[in-house]
Amino acid sequence: MTLDSTNRDGLYRIGRPPEVVREALATGGIPVAVYGLGKMGLPLATVFAERTGRVVGVDVDESVVDSVNGGRCHVTGEPGLPDAVAEAVADGALRATTDGVAAAREATIHVAIVPTLVDDQGVPDLAALEAVIDTIADGLSPGDLVVVESTVPPRTCRDVVFPRLRDASDVDADAFGLAFCPERTASGTALADIRGTYPKIVGGIDEPSTRAARQVYEVVTDNEIVPVSDATTAECVKVFEGVYRDVNIALANELGRLTDELSVDVLEAIEAANTQPHCDLHTPGAGVGGHCIPIYPHFLIGGCETDTPLLRQARSVNESMPTFVVDRLEAGLAEHGVDLSDARVGILGVTYRPGVDEIRESPAIPIAAQLRDRGATVVATDPVCTSMDAIAADPVAQETLPTRDLDAVALVTAHEQFGHIDWSAFDPLVIVDGRQFLSVDRQEHLVYTIGQGFKRGAVDGTR
Repeated sequence: MTLDSTNRDGLYRIGRPPEVVREALATGGIPVAVYGLGKMGLPLATVFAERTGRVVGVDVDESVVDSVNGGRCHVTGEPGLPDAVAEAVADGALRATTDGVAAAREATIHVAIVPTLVDDQGVPDLAALEAVIDTIADGLSPGDLVVVESTVPPRTCRDVVFPRLRDASDVDADAFGLAFCPERTASGTALADIRGTYPKIVGGIDEPSTRAARQVYEVVTDNEIVPVSDATTAECVKVFEGVYRDVNIALANELGRLTDELSVDVLEAIEAANTQPHCDLHTPGAGVGGHCIPIYPHFLIGGCETDTPLLRQARSVNESMPTFVVDRLEAGLAEHGVDLSDARVGILGVTYRPGVDEIRESPAIPIAAQLRDRGATVVATDPVCTSMDAIAADPVAQETLPTRDLDAVALVTAHEQFGHIDWSAFDPLVIVDGRQFLSVDRQEHLVYTIGQGFKRGAVDGTR
């Protein structure tokens, strides 16, 4: 039981029973194109291939396309993805191309998952998504469904994507569907997340679009499908998730910075406060990185006429944490009689998350830059980072750190490898632990843990 790909009105507009559509999706009767084969796009295309059997992935990078067509995985740090890609390609369920227009002409379902960033002024940059939408428009046919999974500012589908599809294609405005169905994935767990870790949000620009998107994801994901009123509501869901975390982390960071003035262990106070079920304080840290939390607040700050002072202040607090780390290093070094401008400082961790090879918005980058600006000599080590070019520090192997004549160390990323450092191998150090992670048992070291303050040695910060 399949749908003829030349008569595709059964997906978007009523005309085919839901069970017919679902079976057609699950048996390759409805071709899918996924635009963007990056860290999130390749796992998404692979899961679509597993569940539908007929996917073409589109990417502008010829090396990415060649890699996928060869059954290889260019995305690192995703357990199970290399095998899943190889199997999907070998089964003929997944192939890749740089010819987006040809893919669009073939497909009935078009899924866009390309980066949406902000510029230096915090203004959202939708250029990559707009280019994909133009490509889809060139191949759009009546009955097609366009799905945006990229995180976007609210109203993007309504005010940008839909008009662009309508004006650039030969398809009547009421003959194709458009829905926003945000990715809810994290680096390192992408396959599991797409297959069904979290409920899937779907919201269309009209009721048929929502219904069609729901039918698609009932096949693709094992988790609950949560339809919302419209595409703008669905866009808000994804942005609100990131904003919630940014604001709560900022609150924790602000509380953590009170530890010196109040002479209390703020971490202990937070832990005790969280025994009240209505309280869920986060943990302070060296900063917020990644391609999500530092970016999404700007979709509201810069995209809405209504002032959002809380969101702006949260961003300001979180962006100030690298400076706080450097200030604590400087204060500790002063107690050791060393000026920061004469110090050699090691940075532990360059990636924004433990175990994930991703440096976007990593707090290690501004920490290193500020140390250099204040005259320090800076080295950095990271067990998973494959590109150290963005950080103003000399890359070194972890095992060579004791030979680097360091005066201070800042832990920025809690890679498990750093939990096994032998601190007895170092001359007396000032250590700033930005993640409450290190176990330091040598009394000569002066350790500052964010949320706990300065202590002399005998610090077990692992939590």
